[in-house]
Amino acid sequence: MNSVVIPLKDEADNVPELHRQLAASVAGAEGSWEFIFVDDGSRDGTWEALRAARQADARVRPIRLKRNFGQTPALACGIDHARGDIIVTMDGDLQNDPADIPTLLAKLAEGYDVVCGWRHQRQDKLITRRVPSLIANRLIGWLTGVRLHDYGCSLKAYRALVIKRTPLYAEFHRYITALVTTTGALVAEVKVNHRPRQFGKTKYNLGRIWRVALDMFTIAVLIRFAVRPLRLFAVLSVAALAVGLVCFERVWHWYLAPVSAVPQVLPGVGMLSLWLAGHLVLIGLLAELALATGHRRSHELVAPEEAA
Repeated sequence: MNSVVIPLKDEADNVPELHRQLAASVAGAEGSWEFIFVDDGSRDGTWEALRAARQADARVRPIRLKRNFGQTPALACGIDHARGDIIVTMDGDLQNDPADIPTLLAKLAEGYDVVCGWRHQRQDKLITRRVPSLIANRLIGWLTGVRLHDYGCSLKAYRALVIKRTPLYAEFHRYITALVTTTGALVAEVKVNHRPRQFGKTKYNLGRIWRVALDMFTIAVLIRFAVRPLRLFAVLSVAALAVGLVCFERVWHWYLAPVSAVPQVLPGVGMLSLWLAGHLVLIGLLAELALATGHRRSHELVAPEEAA
């Protein structure tokens, strides 16, 4: 079985046409399919439209969240409920083209674990969407080391074993590709069609940039230092140590000066910096110990017959 997971928020006008196009796109594909629509707290009749689609097609599996949680939790919910060996994700605004699903599956069949869509002719506003997206794609690639043309495209195909063991929370749906590479997944990218929005309103604006930037830093730290956290704390410790040494060097310089008085703040800043440097190293060592202990337990708790 294959699954298509689509989070929705106030997309009632798009549901009927989206369902029709999905059904047409997989009509000639091998295997059985399920279409999981996750209603993320819509208030415009989206749920009623999904129920109507369910009555017309048994492959439709609508899921209704208690309230609006955001795209990443909605996507994670759909992935958790998916029963397919291959999971395709896409937006519900009809800008992603369901007709590209066979192309993703064909690329996945070449031996890849994840295939990402690349909106090479993106149909969005230049200043508010395309330019920020271009900058974000370059920064994410530089920070994570995973080079893609389009991190923001929701149209992706995954092997279920890969995506189901990838933690998704906050607003990390943009960085799924970078996260899955930490498990050794093979990633490919293919050009896909992108269409202008016909119904509803976009949920993205420039006000989200600061949250994207914070998430970007978090992902970079997770990818680069999740296995060796001491390295991160060592870098921070060296920075704090440098500040402390500079402060005490200036204090010593001013004490030797014939007239100059020593600024009272410098000794305090120096002591705090040295104290912070030592504690950062200690925290890093504790993080390494916790990581090593957890890794050891994950193997020790499995019975020999189960491990085999």
